[in-house]
Order: sequence, then C-alpha cells, then structure tokens
Amino acid sequence: MKLLAVDGNSILNRAFYGIKLLTTKDGTYTNAVYGFMNILLKVCDDIKPDGAAVAFDLHAPTFRHKMFDGYKAGRKGMPDELRAQVPLIKELLTSLGYSIVEKEGYEADDILGTLAKACEKSGDECAIVTGDRDSLQLISDKTTVRLAATKMGRPETVIYDVDKIKEVYGVTPGQMIDIKALMGDASDNIPGVAGIGEKTALTLIQAYHDIDSLYKSLDTAADIKDGVKAKLKAGEESARMSYTLATICCEVPIETSPAAYTKAGGDPSHAAALMNRLELFSLLKRLNLTAVPTVLPKAEEKPAGVKILLDPTAEDIGTLIQAANPLCFLCRFEGDELTALYLYADGTIAATDRAGQYFEAFVRTVFESDVQKVTHDVKPVYHWAFEHTIELKNVVCDLALAAYLINPLASSYELDRLCAEYAVTPFDTPFLPDLVGIASVYGLYKKLWAKIDEYAQVNLLCNIEIPLAKVLASMESIGFHVDIKGITDFGRALDVDIARLAEDIYSLAGGAFNINSPKQLGEVLFVRLALPSGKKTKSGFSTSAEVLEELRGKHEIVDNILEYRKLTKLKSTYVEGLLRQARADGTVHTSFNQTETRTGRISSTEPNLQNIPVRTKLGSEMRKFFVAGEGCTLIDADYSQIELRVLAHMSNDENMINAFVAGIDIHTQTAAQVFGMPEDMVTPLMRSRAKAVNFGIVYGIGAFSLSQDINVSVSEADKYIKSYLSTYSGVRAYMEDAIEFGREHGYAKTMFNRRRSLPEITAANRNIKAFGERVAMNTPIQGTAADIIKIAMVKVFERLKREGLQSRLILQIHDELIVEAPLNEAQAAARILQEEMENAVKLRVPLLVDAHTGANWYAAKG
Repeated sequence: MKLLAVDGNSILNRAFYGIKLLTTKDGTYTNAVYGFMNILLKVCDDIKPDGAAVAFDLHAPTFRHKMFDGYKAGRKGMPDELRAQVPLIKELLTSLGYSIVEKEGYEADDILGTLAKACEKSGDECAIVTGDRDSLQLISDKTTVRLAATKMGRPETVIYDVDKIKEVYGVTPGQMIDIKALMGDASDNIPGVAGIGEKTALTLIQAYHDIDSLYKSLDTAADIKDGVKAKLKAGEESARMSYTLATICCEVPIETSPAAYTKAGGDPSHAAALMNRLELFSLLKRLNLTAVPTVLPKAEEKPAGVKILLDPTAEDIGTLIQAANPLCFLCRFEGDELTALYLYADGTIAATDRAGQYFEAFVRTVFESDVQKVTHDVKPVYHWAFEHTIELKNVVCDLALAAYLINPLASSYELDRLCAEYAVTPFDTPFLPDLVGIASVYGLYKKLWAKIDEYAQVNLLCNIEIPLAKVLASMESIGFHVDIKGITDFGRALDVDIARLAEDIYSLAGGAFNINSPKQLGEVLFVRLALPSGKKTKSGFSTSAEVLEELRGKHEIVDNILEYRKLTKLKSTYVEGLLRQARADGTVHTSFNQTETRTGRISSTEPNLQNIPVRTKLGSEMRKFFVAGEGCTLIDADYSQIELRVLAHMSNDENMINAFVAGIDIHTQTAAQVFGMPEDMVTPLMRSRAKAVNFGIVYGIGAFSLSQDINVSVSEADKYIKSYLSTYSGVRAYMEDAIEFGREHGYAKTMFNRRRSLPEITAANRNIKAFGERVAMNTPIQGTAADIIKIAMVKVFERLKREGLQSRLILQIHDELIVEAPLNEAQAAARILQEEMENAVKLRVPLLVDAHTGANWYAAKG
C-alpha cells in the first residue's frame, strides 16, 4: 500500500504566498484553497496513492513549548486572509473523502513521522508532501519527501530520497537533526549553537556523524578551529536541547494503520456546492464534478409548464416575439456557420435548425424584430449577421459581457460556469439536452441584470460594451490587407542577417553551438568565456534578457546575441505568424476579446495586431506591410496623452488642467516646476525625467523604481516625486482618495462605473497591500481611458454608417484607431474620425487627436 501524508499547514501556507490573492464576488479569499488543491491533485496524479492523510497543527501548545518557552517565539501570526481559508480547505477535503488528522500537544510534522514509521513497520510506502525541510529526517527506503511549492501559480515539487539527501547535503536523513541542533532554525526559534551556521554544521556532521561523537572528540579534534571549539563548548546545552526540539516525534497516539486512510467516498455534492460558492470552477471540472448547483431554483424562478416547439411555424415565431419581455435567444455555431437557433419567452421554448425550410427567414425575423433581446456572447452573432446582411437589433443584455463587468477578475464567462456561479439551474428539458442552455438564459438574465443595476452599470453595458461588440465583429469581418510579397522578402532579408549574426557569435564563442538553448548559451557565456554569472536555474545559468542586458559592454558577443534574439523573434512571431494567418485575399483577421483584461482594455489574438513592435526601427517597419485595399487609404488617429488628461480631469488639479487647456507641453511644465526654472531653460534630459514622473506617478511608482527608470539615485528620485506632488497637489489628493475609496469599498471604479475588486488592499502583507494601493490609483485612470476609446469606436462606426460612407473602422490599438477609406472619402472620414474621438466625452480638459493618412500603417502613423 502507498500512503500519501500531507503537511496541511505547510502546503496551505506555500499555496497562499505562491498565488496572488483571489476572492469571490462576496470577498471570500480563495487563493490558498485553490493552490492547495492544485498541489494535492498533482501529487495524487503523480503517485496514485492508495490512501491519504492530511495533518494539521492545532492552535494549542505542544510538548516542545513546554520544554522551551522560546519555541516558535516571535513567529508572526497567520495573516487573516490565510486564517479564513483554513476551515474552508478542511471542509473541502472532508467532503472529497480525505482524512484530516490533528492531535493536541503535537505538530503536523509529528503526525507525518508517526504515519511514516507505521508504514515502514507494515512494509508499506509513505510519500510525505510538505513545504518544509524538517521532514527530510524521516526519509528512508520506504519513505520519500516531496518538497512542494507554488511558483507563478503552478505547483512544483522536488522529490527527496536517501540518495538525494546524500547528494545535496552529504549526510544521511537522520543526521539532518544533528545539523539543525548545531545551526538552529530561526523560523521555529530553535537556538542551536550561537555562531554556527549551515556550512559549518554540515562540515562538522559530515566529519563526526552526530553531535554525541562531535562533543566526545571536541577536545582532541585537530581539524576544528579554536574559535569554533569555543562556540561549541559554550553552546553544548543549547545544542542538545535543540536536538530534542528538532527531532520529530514518531509515536503520536493516532490511528496508524495505513488502511485506515483509504480515501472514502465523502460527499461529492457538498464538495461541488462548496466549490461553486468559492467560484473554483476549474477544480470542479478537474474533479469531474457537476458545475450546476444541486439546489433547485425557488418556485417563483422556475417556469411552470414549459411548452417546447421543435418545428415552429412563422405564426409561432411571431407569437413568441409579441409575448417576449425580453426575448432570450442562443445560437449554435459550427465553425462560423449558424446551425441552430433557440428561443425562450413567456414559458415557451422554440428550437429551429438549418435543416428547416425557412430557417434563415426565421432567423431574420427574430434578429430584425424590435423586441428587446438577451443572449450569451453576442459578438459571433453580430459577425454572422454581417456576413448574411441581416441586422441584429435591440440586444439589451449579453450575459458574458454583463458577468465580465460585474467581476472582471474571473477566468472565463462560459454559460455553464455562470449557471454555477449564480446558482441558476435550468428548468427541466430531460429529453432535449441541447435546450439546457436556453433554459438557463432567462434566470441568469434576471440575476445578472439586478447586479448590473445595483452597480449602476446599465449605461456601460447597453451603450458601450454591447454596441462595441457589434463594432468589433465588423472589424474582424473586414480584416486588414497585408503585403504578402513584402513580408516574404522582409523575412528573407532577416534570414541573411540572422545567419550573419550566428556566424559572428560562433566565431566569438570559439565554435558552433545552439544559440537558442539556454543551457548551451549559459555554458558558453559563463564557463567558456568566464563572464560574471547571474542567477542559476535548475537547468543551468540564467540567460534571460535581464541577465544579458546587465552583461552589455563586458563582451562583444552579448550585443550580437541580443540582436540575434530580436531578429529571430521578429521572424518567427511576426513574419511567419502573419504569413500563416493571411487569407487568400491577402487580409488578416484578428480576434478581439472584450472580456480578457481587468482594466477594460480590448485585447487582440491570432494575430495579435496590438503587439506589432514599434520601439525599434526594424520592428516598426513591419507596419509598412499593413496596407490599404485597392483604391483606398489608411487614416490613423491617436489620442494625445489620454491617461494624463483623464488624470487632470479626475484629480481636478488646477495646474495640470491649466496646462492642458492652454496647450502647454505638460512634460516641459512639470520639469520647470519640479526643477524650479523657466520653461525655456528646461533641457531634453529634464523633460525626459519629468515625463517618467508624469506617467509613473499614477501607477504608484516609488523612488527606487523611478531611480532605475531614469538612472538617478534613490534620494534624487524621491526628491522628484515629492516636488511633483507638491506642485500637483490635486493629484496627491486624488491618489490618497483613491486608496481610501478602495479600502472602504473593496473596489476601484472608472468614470463610467467599470469596477475592479481590490482584495489586496486590505492584505496584511506589505507588498500585497502596496500592489492593491497601486491598482486603486491606476484603475480609474487606465479604465476610464479604455472606456473613452470604446465610446469613440462606437461613435465613429455609427457616424460613418449614418453618413452613408464606405469608409470602415478596421483596427484599434489601445489609444489609436485606424480607418480604411476610399480615396474620395479620405478627407471626410478623417474629419469624422477626429471629431468623434475628440468629442467622445466631455472632460475638464480637451481631448486632442493626431490624425494622418497614408498608403500603409507606417506612413499613416505619421
């Protein structure tokens, strides 16, 4: 039998600090529970145990506290954010059938030791999972220890057995106790011997095997320095007490039969309900538990006598539309093609598919009716409607967009997940599983709309996000023309440069090697060429961009490697990527995502057109290959300093407002006021530093980060920040008020009531709390800027259509919009683009837009 013995407190602690704070909508912390379960499930997948026991400490003194008053003295208490998750993980583990083991007077380590020894006696195997090295002393031929951690949100474990202990420490597992007896343990306040560190302790135990032999030989030992001898003699009593404190007790009075810990059935329905409440939907899926809550809806929420029409007539459709308030609909797609339409209104479900004779006519009737409509994920529906010259009218609620506005921190907004999250159970359609989705839409709509109304987000949803979905669908459908031949030729030129760089690198390295292999590159740089090495990873020396940047100037090869990486990235990601994505008509069609970012910004994928490189001359030339269609030109319009203008408005800072209203360069004015000199004496360097402060201040930039950005001392950077906040006192007040609002309400919001929850802002951990404060300051600014560009997109789209122009909005990149216009419409389209962007909203300062035209993106950028 193989028993898994888990150090519950240790793993929960590692998970808590390894994953950023996560909360449910009601503020319940879940990151430790989520991380714990990921570690546990991964280990279970790896070793497939026959039984499992999870040991926890109890909040009570142990025999070690009675032996030594100072044991664990000074250790910081568990943060409240973690403490609240302990009963949750215990409840979840129990409902999943895991055994929890606790014993007053003993620690979790003692329980693990007792179980490990019991397995050894019975000839069974024991795998201990912990985040602490204390359990390494328990390793034997039958017992292994997996040191677990969570890094970048992913579980990692390192397996220790007898050979691994010998390899790493040069001792046996039991001798780990002797090492700790000498060096002590600051985390547990085990004193050890004063002045003896890990290196000395290891050397002594490797030579003398244990502290008894060490002290017997101490007076005659010629290989121990006199200073070390003196420390050992003075600390002998402490060493022996520390040995006892460090020794794990393996005789805890608990059930020791490994068979007693066979995983029982537990209560899966309770586990599912708990994970629903904690919004741990990925775990639900991983455990193959249903995401639909087991609690049925209240009687008044469950329609009585649902009528189902599987082959509706035109009269049925008309009746349904007339009775609807609103009309709920879902579309089924196969690829880009609409294959079925499901409707619900007033207790009736209707379903029709493309096999029906009048399918498209029915779809047109539904879509073009003026009745208010509710659906889930409307953008692909708009996309299909564009392709079929059908107008989808009066969509008042998109469940995915509504859920995103309510909680932008969620990982997905799929229909089944939302049903679980909002406890909506579809009413019964037992013989028609395809109808389950439409059966849940109305219930979700009522719950989500109530929350949207409570959050004052009706305008944000109905007048910004849903119309924007239509605009994005149009942009995706139109696409962007690219110069296939130009990209191909550019790629060939890159190949020549890459090959030349590779030969130069081989020459400087003294031979060929795989430049793309971090391990081989590390050997070349830090062994063969003996450059100063930075951090080392498990697989060898780190050769990250950060490490290479620090090596600039130390060897010619470094600049060549950085250039090689830049060109190969350009070739693989952008040249090859664009050629792969281009269609036969020479266009690329990106996908825009409205529900991915936490600030409300739109993201772009396949290809990511928002990430075309612009900071290097070579990279920015990629924009030359994005061209206008035949007989057309491109118009590129970009907001000028929109986030600073939003800051001026929201902070109501008089100095900043006056500068923008007067058309004064804000960075020059800031430099003049921060450095105390006339504006005409401000140097380019001063302006550059002032610009860094202007853009960094609202992100909560500190003196250290600013000093790194502008290459000055920390004290000088601190002086700049203080001078800035003294000059712009309104900004200082805004920052303080934003933090206070976030702390009081638990979220930050934009001018248009877009929200982002801030679980971090009340964290006990100083770094986590500081992050929350930065988000509280930045979210209203960055989020409002994102809202403004969205409003502008909708206004531009609608006005071009209203004025009967053929010009079309084709791309958005953060604060920049691109319109493709026939040559004879270019002037009118440019005027519309600039007017609608500058008048998207009214602020205390003007919104300025720079607009240029050109045959390609590079030329239009100006």
